[in-house]
Amino acid sequence: MAFEEDPDRTVELLWRGSRDAAPRQGLSVGAIVRAAVEIADADGVEGLSMRRVGERLGFTSMSLYRHVPGKAQLIDLMCDTVMGDVATSGTDGGGAAGTPHGWREALEGWARRCWALCRRHPWLAEVRGTRHVPGPNSVAQFEYALGTVAGIGLKPAEMVAVVGLVGRFVDSEAARAAEVARAERHTGVSEEEWWGARESLYEKLHLYPTLTHVWEAGGYDEPEDSFEFGLRRVLDGIEVLVRERDEKRDESASCATCGTGMDRAETGRPRAYCSRACQQRAYRRRRRSTS
Repeated sequence: MAFEEDPDRTVELLWRGSRDAAPRQGLSVGAIVRAAVEIADADGVEGLSMRRVGERLGFTSMSLYRHVPGKAQLIDLMCDTVMGDVATSGTDGGGAAGTPHGWREALEGWARRCWALCRRHPWLAEVRGTRHVPGPNSVAQFEYALGTVAGIGLKPAEMVAVVGLVGRFVDSEAARAAEVARAERHTGVSEEEWWGARESLYEKLHLYPTLTHVWEAGGYDEPEDSFEFGLRRVLDGIEVLVRERDEKRDESASCATCGTGMDRAETGRPRAYCSRACQQRAYRRRRRSTS
């Protein structure tokens, strides 16, 4: 494996205590990353290079390689740095995470902060992938997101799936927005202008009755905001799952020792035993089975 692609080296770079430790001749990892983010914000990942970052800082690209092995690691550092904007603000603007009624507001708040981050840094949508090593800010963000759906009856695998579903929805919306912006940047023609000039296409659409009806009925005149519409539908679907888990907990609320039916606890973790005595009997039984 090439050194530039060594994921263990990337982990070391992302998770070391201070990225600005022992700066050489006024140059540091932090300064390199900040300059790279500024370039990518303006010109996308395609406009980013070690040479351009060096020029922006007044150094040669070789000077940068003493701090960051290559562009791949630089992008991972950039991603984790900007993710800090979400991870450090994870407790504001949301409901009470981990409670039956607060999870939706908290999860929605997290999704909106991620969306806002992607709009500030459109290049994030260009570097998505399944093998980007996460840094501390990225993991802190994931930790917060998991916390929004903790304690509401979901299985651990369902918690991961729910957070992944919302995250991928935000990613897909961000990717589409980035694609539109990239096309407009390259052509100088807006999305509305480009589609407005497709008369040769529209002349053929009368062959499709449902599409024609939707078009003539104004379906494209005031389109739904795709992010707002999609986020509501995704959260609605998750809410159905949470309700299903609530109903199953109600139906199976019985003592694990004697089988006596129990009222579901209003707060906290679900009860497993009807009394302290049954809990102690279960404890003694486990001790005997392991001795």
